[in-house]
Amino acid sequence: MSKSNWIAIVNMAAGGGKTKKDWPLIAQILQREGIRYELYFTNRRLHASVIARNKIKEGYSKIIVVGGDGTMNEVINGVFAQKRILTTEVMLGMISVGTGNDWAKTFNIPSDYESAVRTIKEQKTFIQDAGLVNYRKNGKEWKRYFINIAGMGFGAKVVERTNRMKEKGKSGPMLYFYNIFYSLIRYRSKKAVIEIDGTSYDRKIFSLNVGIGKYNGGGMIQVPHAIADDGLYSITLIKKIGKLNVIANMKKLYNGNIVNHSKVETYMAKSVQIDGSSLLKLETDGESLGHGPVRFEIIPRSVRVVSGEMSA
Repeated sequence: MSKSNWIAIVNMAAGGGKTKKDWPLIAQILQREGIRYELYFTNRRLHASVIARNKIKEGYSKIIVVGGDGTMNEVINGVFAQKRILTTEVMLGMISVGTGNDWAKTFNIPSDYESAVRTIKEQKTFIQDAGLVNYRKNGKEWKRYFINIAGMGFGAKVVERTNRMKEKGKSGPMLYFYNIFYSLIRYRSKKAVIEIDGTSYDRKIFSLNVGIGKYNGGGMIQVPHAIADDGLYSITLIKKIGKLNVIANMKKLYNGNIVNHSKVETYMAKSVQIDGSSLLKLETDGESLGHGPVRFEIIPRSVRVVSGEMSA
């Protein structure tokens, strides 16, 4: 098959098995729309990274991701792992079959399969920023690229528990919501020193979101001021807050008004460092990683994605 065609990386486990059920329909639509591709199924965690890296090395540069935000995150890490071409020379299309699909919302990528495939066919692209985070796990330092939002503290704890339940076969739109309340009962804010573009702050952190996109957690808008190609992280820090206060303001987490709360601080920055934070869990794009101390760096306009119609 010609290397000018697409490759499709399909995560059958995404969406609690929804991909496995819907893939025959998606394949039918791709064929009907005349999109030629070479097909690869993932069969383990991080497999999508390996496939993307190897296929780009072989000469491919157009990738359709079929799965959720986590699958796209793995592919992004594969794109950055290869050195054959610039990361912006790789074109990434998305057919969302995950549980959250938050990254796709920023780029108006349709949720219905036919419209998503037509969007890929049109190949209108947007070049967005990427994030790079250095973190700790099992006594070692690791790094991870991401293209939507990194969360620390309470949100990362919720993601960790949700992902464990997904691995056991649980799924559904209420899963994340359930884990918010379950985790809230047990969670305690953590003290840390945060350095934002060189300025240090001592804070007791309930949660911290470092965003390129606006949405996470299945539709939450915790970083409504995020602009995906401005070369800056949008940061929302929720300081120590009472549990009843969290519940009372849950709606604001979904409509973007949480940034107006008295316990919330917002920043824009190119770099963020968090020390004294070994108790703070970390997640990126809905994938549980490790813990602090962490260091975030922005990589401006480094990822080319196929987008839907973007508002001016």
